[in-house]
Amino acid sequence: MSDYQKIIEHIHDDLLRRKSYGEVASYIPELAHVDAEKLGVSLATVNGDYFGVGDWQDQFSIQSIVKVLLLSMAYTKLGGQLWQRVGVEPSGTPFNSLGTLEHDKGIPRNPFSNAGALVISDILLDLYDDPRQAMLDLLKNITGDKSIGFDPIIAASEKAHGYRNVALVNFLKSLGNINNDEEVVFNLYLDCCSISMNCLQLARTFMLFANHGQTLDGKTHLLNPSQTKRMNAIMLTCGFYDEAGDFAYKVGLPGKSGVGGGIVAVLPQHFSVAVWSPRLNEKGNSYRGLKFLEQFTTETEQSIF
Repeated sequence: MSDYQKIIEHIHDDLLRRKSYGEVASYIPELAHVDAEKLGVSLATVNGDYFGVGDWQDQFSIQSIVKVLLLSMAYTKLGGQLWQRVGVEPSGTPFNSLGTLEHDKGIPRNPFSNAGALVISDILLDLYDDPRQAMLDLLKNITGDKSIGFDPIIAASEKAHGYRNVALVNFLKSLGNINNDEEVVFNLYLDCCSISMNCLQLARTFMLFANHGQTLDGKTHLLNPSQTKRMNAIMLTCGFYDEAGDFAYKVGLPGKSGVGGGIVAVLPQHFSVAVWSPRLNEKGNSYRGLKFLEQFTTETEQSIF
């Protein structure tokens, strides 16, 4: 077995010695206040071991990483019927693009674009009496940590400046793929994006996708093995916006990023790993997070390929 603690410490220290590029997501004003030089890593294994280095216990806004959990909540209820409302193809476009929706008759190319996540949020409003509480209950059950919650300040900041998302949800409504009130859908989506977690909590959460859809103790079973396989496939092909191919090429793991600077990735039946570094590249993915994971899979020789 790899000496994960030694490896993640080595890569962490190596990255800190190098110049970090990119900018924080200042278009969300509250995220502009985050220390851009933060770097935290946590890794969880299917054997129940946990490792961490740097700022791994600092809380941050998980942003688009939550799209994986939103999708899982809908998928476990609807199964394959879900794909009538959203596709599973890489978009090749930025995460907040409106460009292909009209051509595709209001069906987002995949559930990890903003348009796709808004459709999934609409579906959850029909499936759950209180989808916000259902999301928090899921996270608390998976991690055993009752402190996880929404960040109302970040949510308010996003809602006040979320003009593209307002446009998206209204466009989807006009194309017939939003059933509920568009403002209710918009608010649910951004509340979920505001969820605050640290690297360890995130790595523990994504153990679901490394362990056939259930927690290590078997107490929380979100997805069946077949659904988990498909979730990992969507993460591999669509988890990094229009940089998904590059991530698969360089890192070789299913994963998901968020503009809060977080990235989480999994090697099924082995581990999940979460990295947080707020500076984003031009595609909206963490610059150091990508560098860390590329170096990690190279040094450990562990990827799905």
